[in-house]
Amino acid sequence: MNTASGVRLAIDIGGTFTDTVLMDSASRVLATTKTPTTPDAPARAALEGAQQVLGRAGCGWGQVSAFIHGTTLATNALIERRGARVATITTAGFRDILEIAYERRYSQYAINIEKPDLIVPRKHALTIGGRMDAQGREIAPLDESAVASLVDTLRHEGIEAVAICLLHSYANPAHELRLADLLRAAMPELVLSLSHDVSPEAREFDRLCTTIANAYIQPLMSVYLADIQTRFAAQGLQCPVLMMTAGGGMTTLETASRLPIRLVESGPAGGAILAARLAAESDVAEVLSFDMGGTTAKLALIDDFRPQMSRKFEISRAARFVKGSGMPVRIPVIEMIEIGAGGGSIASVDSLGRVAVGPHSAGSVPGPVGFGKGGTEATVTDADIALGYIDPDRFAEGRLRIDRSASEAALEAALATRIGSTLDLDAGGAATAVTEIVDEAMASAARMHAVESGKNLLDRVMIAFGGNGPLHATRLARRAGVGRILVPRDPGVGSAVGFLFAPVSFEIIRSHYTTLDGLDVAALNTLLATMLDEATAVVRAGAPDGQLHERRVAFMRYKGQGHEIEIALANAPVETSDIAALKAAFEAEYSRQFGRRVPGMTIEVLNWGLSVSSDAPAVSAPGSKPARRVVTAPQTRSIWCNVTDRWCDAGLFMREALKPGDQLTGPALIIEPQTTTLVTADFGAEIDTQGNIWLHQIAAEDMT
Repeated sequence: MNTASGVRLAIDIGGTFTDTVLMDSASRVLATTKTPTTPDAPARAALEGAQQVLGRAGCGWGQVSAFIHGTTLATNALIERRGARVATITTAGFRDILEIAYERRYSQYAINIEKPDLIVPRKHALTIGGRMDAQGREIAPLDESAVASLVDTLRHEGIEAVAICLLHSYANPAHELRLADLLRAAMPELVLSLSHDVSPEAREFDRLCTTIANAYIQPLMSVYLADIQTRFAAQGLQCPVLMMTAGGGMTTLETASRLPIRLVESGPAGGAILAARLAAESDVAEVLSFDMGGTTAKLALIDDFRPQMSRKFEISRAARFVKGSGMPVRIPVIEMIEIGAGGGSIASVDSLGRVAVGPHSAGSVPGPVGFGKGGTEATVTDADIALGYIDPDRFAEGRLRIDRSASEAALEAALATRIGSTLDLDAGGAATAVTEIVDEAMASAARMHAVESGKNLLDRVMIAFGGNGPLHATRLARRAGVGRILVPRDPGVGSAVGFLFAPVSFEIIRSHYTTLDGLDVAALNTLLATMLDEATAVVRAGAPDGQLHERRVAFMRYKGQGHEIEIALANAPVETSDIAALKAAFEAEYSRQFGRRVPGMTIEVLNWGLSVSSDAPAVSAPGSKPARRVVTAPQTRSIWCNVTDRWCDAGLFMREALKPGDQLTGPALIIEPQTTTLVTADFGAEIDTQGNIWLHQIAAEDMT
């Protein structure tokens, strides 16, 4: 198929597979593919995927009008500690910011508590004289005479990158800028990250950690992004490469190279964008987004067609699910919970004889045992193969041959022989144990995420995608109490599809302390105008034409409190007459969250936020319901039914053969090139006008 108009390309590099999508100007998917990720050179798998989809669609490189890319490389480098050798330079007297942290333990009574690894050892924590106050006034000049000694130490320690975080630089960055100039003059090869650029907010510990994380991955990401640009330009790509960010927008390669920390969790962000769009198209206000890939599972809450957002998250927690046990990073991010539960997650038996799954993954190399690529450790995918849920003849577009007997042998070796005398498990029993554990782990994560957000899962629609999401959706939904599931078209590459619906955007959050009663509107408007110019320049580099949208917020609290509430501002200069309305908006939101306001308390504002974004592709209106008809399977396959706990015959349906209005009941498998939707015996399925699969739970008395 040849298309005369421009096409858009999206590539999402995951821990196991690299997903590629080609879409035309009318938002129709022309071609998709999944290629095994190449950890030694991730750009190679990306290029291979792009060549495949362009070839299938009959398009040339010159027809690509947009290229959006997301990657787990930044995330994995931080988790696996594969970054640069980093030192910090802080204001004299503040050397131990990392050691002091929040002055509390994340687990109060744990005797052998494991502290978070904050990357920089104390011997690499350096200081320099000079100081600003909280208003940005210079108290003491920068001690430039100390720079020579700092340079000697950096060279002696083999430092590759430096995180500069001077006191109150968010209010006045002059000292950071001058120190950076002096260091560059002495060591041109040194990579520098400045806190006022990376995270211009109050709270030294969070700001320093964010700057360290940025400096740690900056050399690696700069080389990688340059490799992407070089390889694709050599093929004939003429449009700019845009990078997906953790906040759900896109930014330029230049900005991504300077602020690579914003690329952390960029792949999962694409999935949340897709889920939000599907929620709008289906007119579903409350959604649980479920993205299960080969390495991890990601769950996010979406309300009123917008993903839940956060200004902070933690990297590499020492204790899973325990807040405060990781490295805090303060950037705009779509809030989600991510656990090591993917198709490649390795099954094992712990010291107490219990079945455990993850967080370690077999990845793409060597992969699950059933793939026949050298894997020796049983995985979740091996369990799904052993239970009959994966059709060996149709898996991965026929490019991978599945060896069911190898999967069964690996499961028996990993689990059954180790605990067989206790639980009496054969290979099938071991496979069932693995899937039960991984499904319950994901359901527990979903429940915890909802509780922490003050939300309820029971009335939500689950939107399931990723290479393994549709395969586990009904099993997860049953445990989480979700009764309806939507599986979109091309679910196996869902995050990459989401990239193509994201706007080019950039968000800036800057500290500027004031009480509401003492608000200097002239100074505030000057600050907001500067932020608007900076954000607009970034967005216009990636979206030179079209209308831009602006969003302004204030982060407010009662005086003396430790955390703020986000309150929307009008997209216009603030007037003195607006203060009363701003106070009323804060008290209304405070009452909504905490049940009451606090009369007579002074209200203060710590941070101000401003985001600029381009237009996103228009959302399709929900279609009329098609005429319903029950369809029967042309053939069946024996699978394990986890509702009746016995083997049964499941109907086999090819998704491409199903039409709008078609209805079927489980047990059934709906097969497509990159994934399979498992319709368990307690669910029915229906195809809507847009080709989505809707799964709905069937009451026990209605099951046949």
